[in-house]
Amino acid sequence: MVQRLVRSLAERPGREIALPAGARAAAVMLALRARNDGEPELLMIQRAAAERDPWSGHIACPGGRAEPTDVDLAATAIRETCEETGVDVARDGRVLGHLDDLTPVSPHLPPLVIRPYIALVNSDVRILPSVEVAAAFWVPLAELRTPTSWGTGVVHVRGVERSVSVFRHGGYTVWGLTERVLRQFMEYAGEAPGGESFDDDRPRRATS
Repeated sequence: MVQRLVRSLAERPGREIALPAGARAAAVMLALRARNDGEPELLMIQRAAAERDPWSGHIACPGGRAEPTDVDLAATAIRETCEETGVDVARDGRVLGHLDDLTPVSPHLPPLVIRPYIALVNSDVRILPSVEVAAAFWVPLAELRTPTSWGTGVVHVRGVERSVSVFRHGGYTVWGLTERVLRQFMEYAGEAPGGESFDDDRPRRATS
């Protein structure tokens, strides 16, 4: 799966969106490691509860807004991942490329253009969560291939119940931007969410 992902990233670089006026650039990191049995795992976090954070308590990939000191968005993703989880991709891994840029669908969210990067990290990296992170954990990619992990769920947004597309891992529910990122990740890896393999001539980019 990782080899196919590397090939897809080389053949179809992620689509980049020009930054609209008033918007900020941001980046997230899909950091992968291999377990002793060779099964890849994806690093995910639960954001700590914070009153001013629109993604307070959400399950996400490490990441955040670009800062003037970042030389590019890859540096943003690396810096944010290290700050939030203690995993230093620059020291203990390598960036493979990035997926398509995404923007929030809801007008209630900050105007951002978010670039998801993919990296491989050493299997023995240690997670040291910051105060911004309530939990950090590894998700086996086998779960992303499992049809029952994907579906529809009800979430509460500003006090209103909404039915949305979700990915579930144990007691965690992933939805919104991160669910879109995971779908796109699976398509670049040559598999539809839930385990359906793509033929070589089928498009692998997320359209949501």
